[in-house]
Amino acid sequence: MSIVDTIRNAFVPVHRAGYPFIAGFAAISVLLGFFSTSLFWIGAILTAWCAYFFRDPERVTPTDDRLVISPADGVVSAVGPAVPPLELGLPAGEMTRISVFMDVFSCHVNRSPVRGRITRIEHRPGKFLNAELDKASQENERNGLVIDSPNGTVVAVQIAGLVARRILCWSGTGENIAVGERFGLIRFGSRVDVYLPAGAVPRVAVGQTAVAGETVIAEFGGAPTAPLVRVG
Repeated sequence: MSIVDTIRNAFVPVHRAGYPFIAGFAAISVLLGFFSTSLFWIGAILTAWCAYFFRDPERVTPTDDRLVISPADGVVSAVGPAVPPLELGLPAGEMTRISVFMDVFSCHVNRSPVRGRITRIEHRPGKFLNAELDKASQENERNGLVIDSPNGTVVAVQIAGLVARRILCWSGTGENIAVGERFGLIRFGSRVDVYLPAGAVPRVAVGQTAVAGETVIAEFGGAPTAPLVRVG
């Protein structure tokens, strides 16, 4: 491997959705530099943060159909029964919900938790409450994907947060999607909820850090035991 390859591999790719924001931050930094060196460096730091926010690293995804993979980087904020969004037209009743909260330092590219066919996508306007709050699942702006997976219907819901004001989803209804495949992005702090059918056993605990496309958050066909954790 050459030195050039080593340097190239040290940098994480940036998603193209972030290019306009990075360019804007950089332009403002240069403009501020005409008035103050200190303001220029503040702008430069914010530009670097913006590039970091829109990073889009490669991930190594398990492809076992029994496994459900985290759709987002962040902290698991909820694990338990909940009713999925009504606009998705699912049968009445609770499903197992696992929520992953992304702060402004998390990678915000969202990935499919399972493979299957997208049968429905619904966007619903709403509030911009703190995405860590449980009521954010019902009251905040959101975009839901219904996926017909080998183990039944799985739902991934992108939820806007206190700072997030834009949900992006580039997948379409009727498309097949692979586990770990990128399907969207939420700008500046948010959350993704995954709703799972009967037979899915959670494999994460509240407070655990999850990595999109890599962390196993649930398993089909596993023994129904709560995950053992130790904080240290």
